[in-house]
Amino acid sequence: MSDRTKTWKRDEPESPCINICVVHPETRLCTGCARSIDEIAAWSRMSSDERRAVMAELPSRNAAPTTRRGGRAARLKR
Repeated sequence: MSDRTKTWKRDEPESPCINICVVHPETRLCTGCARSIDEIAAWSRMSSDERRAVMAELPSRNAAPTTRRGGRAARLKR
């Protein structure tokens, strides 16, 4: 039996983390997984049902808006 088959696995959702951990300043969501800082911090303490609820909501979140913020023109107006 290989080490892989011996590994104990939990019956719970895995983390949606993809190791791109940057919080967008406007949405306050991680641009990698679309979770909030509070959700990321609480993930290990969440029940399987709570994790599934967060996972179900992630596809509808827009972690990083695709619209431009104004660039140089917006800075010059300040």
